[in-house]
Amino acid sequence: VGPCVTVFGSARFGEHHPYYRLGRTVGQRLGAMGFTVMTGGGPGLMEAANRGAKDAGGTSVGCNIHLPREQQPNRFLDRWVTCEHFFVRKVVLFKYSYAFVALPGGIGTVDELFEALTLIQNRKVARFPVVMIGESYWRPLRRFLGQMQEAGAITAADLELFLITDDLDLAMDHLERHAIDRFRLRQQRRPRPVAWLGERARKPVSTLTHPSLNGAR
Repeated sequence: VGPCVTVFGSARFGEHHPYYRLGRTVGQRLGAMGFTVMTGGGPGLMEAANRGAKDAGGTSVGCNIHLPREQQPNRFLDRWVTCEHFFVRKVVLFKYSYAFVALPGGIGTVDELFEALTLIQNRKVARFPVVMIGESYWRPLRRFLGQMQEAGAITAADLELFLITDDLDLAMDHLERHAIDRFRLRQQRRPRPVAWLGERARKPVSTLTHPSLNGAR
């Protein structure tokens, strides 16, 4: 599917909510940069980001999951898979992504956000950029992380693993420098498909290309 940015966000904010409009704009900006927008595939802010990618003529994919409520693949997906287990879903969300964007969300969103930060902190993946959009929403979390740092539970360097902002120009510039430039995503080389994930070689659908799947991770 080409280099992705995974967008996390709540399923509970509908089309008329300001956060939905924010998510759609984020998807548009990412699609215009050439990224494939990957989400959890469901409604709310996931749908908004996928919809924005389609608005911009970009590619939109989802990694859905079977849940008792709230989770049906949204109508703005070019491709999707459906998982039974959260841990499998996370593997797919993280495998294809060179950056992570967290929109406002609940427990599931924070779970995915901290999974990304934990993998980056412990060098299980490369230092991909993490951007939290919605400064007033995420400010209490930033204060809590600051308390962790003051107590010695994390380091000051851990607080530099993410950017919190309302400025979409700043956010996209951050992704340009720390994803596209750092991992040379404009180079014209194809990744190798991974058989155990059911991948098959096919024509890329993104305007960016992986330089080397193994080399980037």
